Amino acid sequence: MRTTIDLPENLVNEAMKLTNIHTKTDVIKEALLNLIQREKVENIKKFSGKIDLDIDLDRLRKR
Repeated sequence: MRTTIDLPENLVNEAMKLTNIHTKTDVIKEALLNLIQREKVENIKKFSGKIDLDIDLDRLRKR
């Protein structure tokens, strides 16, 4: 998808330097993937202590 957006150049350049990603498109893709992953983790954390899983970790580790 082609989209025109106004981004702060200093943020894009810093992100490119820190990640060693060479194109603006790829750095934006990486940023979006990281944002999505972070939000999914936060959503999963909401279930902490609310789901009772009957899992025997010792048994699983022996496999």
